[in-house]
Amino acid sequence: MQVIKAEKLSKRYVLGSRQPYSFREMLAGMFDRGGDPKRELWALRDVSFSVGEGERLGLIGHNGAGKSTLLKILSRITKPTSGTASITGRVGSLLEVGTGFHSELSGRENIYLNGAILGMQRAEIERKFDEIVAFSEIEAFLDTPVKHYSTGMHMRLAFSVAAHLDPEVLIVDEVLAVGDVRFQRKCLRKMREVGESGRTVIFVSHDMQSITRLCDRVIWLKDGELRSDGEAKHVVSEYLHEQSQTGAEKDWNDAESAPGNDIVRLRSVRVRHSDGSVSSSVDIRREVKIEIEYEVLRPGRIIVPSVQLNNEQGACIFVSYDWYDGWRETGREAGIYESTVTLPGNFLSEGTVFVTVSASSYQPHDIHFNARDAVTFNVIDSPDGDAARGDFAGPMPGVVRPVLDWKTETKK
Repeated sequence: MQVIKAEKLSKRYVLGSRQPYSFREMLAGMFDRGGDPKRELWALRDVSFSVGEGERLGLIGHNGAGKSTLLKILSRITKPTSGTASITGRVGSLLEVGTGFHSELSGRENIYLNGAILGMQRAEIERKFDEIVAFSEIEAFLDTPVKHYSTGMHMRLAFSVAAHLDPEVLIVDEVLAVGDVRFQRKCLRKMREVGESGRTVIFVSHDMQSITRLCDRVIWLKDGELRSDGEAKHVVSEYLHEQSQTGAEKDWNDAESAPGNDIVRLRSVRVRHSDGSVSSSVDIRREVKIEIEYEVLRPGRIIVPSVQLNNEQGACIFVSYDWYDGWRETGREAGIYESTVTLPGNFLSEGTVFVTVSASSYQPHDIHFNARDAVTFNVIDSPDGDAARGDFAGPMPGVVRPVLDWKTETKK
């Protein structure tokens, strides 16, 4: 069953124009000779998609891509310039801190106000009231006007109301970023529960790890247009690799531009999934291979290829050299070689991995090429509960994430 259907949604803003809010501004406008020329900005252009009941949909894109505009149209806060958007059922939205709250009312009163806005009966709200308060963790301030709340307290109560008052569609923007890490984890778990209960969730975030853990499907908006719509791990991988301006495969067909010197030159680098395909998206549980093809131009040198893996923060995950004894015995003949290093499954942490490949020799020691960030790939953690994270939905730090053997015994 389709819960949301958007057809050719477009939204245009005219920059530099505004409505007069006072008699003085109206008079000033009458004598305005034009000033700066006004220009149009299309926040959305012909965006079409549908969302089924129980889907967890992620929405990604740069700042200014049109994500917030789309959510405001779906939440019935603003109207599209053209196109239509239909939603079946009640919508709970958390787009900005304080949206739908009255600053002079207490937290208690705002819970009832939000419930009424959603079309709920008082008896329905009262059944959920204690659960909302417990989740928000602001019981001590429940009868205080929300104008005295901190930004974090505001967000806690707003999310609790939006998530617990049984909307058929829950829409959550990046506003969760203002909360502390522990509460963010609670929110992610709650949104997952909402989706698993058969209700629909639309989640906007710049945290790709949260997106891939929570969402089954992702829509990528770019410059107001729908760039990609599909399985979460594949769309996120496309998005991340566009940002890094590289991918899972790099070839140097022109020998003059290829990294290297008159002894050895790099020809290509590839990332292969466990099924043998070249892939920029790998399952955290599966092995991944990095292939380095290079040409030895001058025979006799002992050539040692290597890889260095870095994460998105620039931290080195590890460095690995090909120290196979056979190559240390004698120099290599001229010709084309392919060296492959295999990374086991359940070893890397999730996120984007940047691969630098090098070739050096010793006796004497020389570095022949060092192709920094030659390829990248995205490691997707499994939502199935059989990877290192298990059923834990929150952030997991660390540059590696191995599955280790644990043993627990009862001590008498």
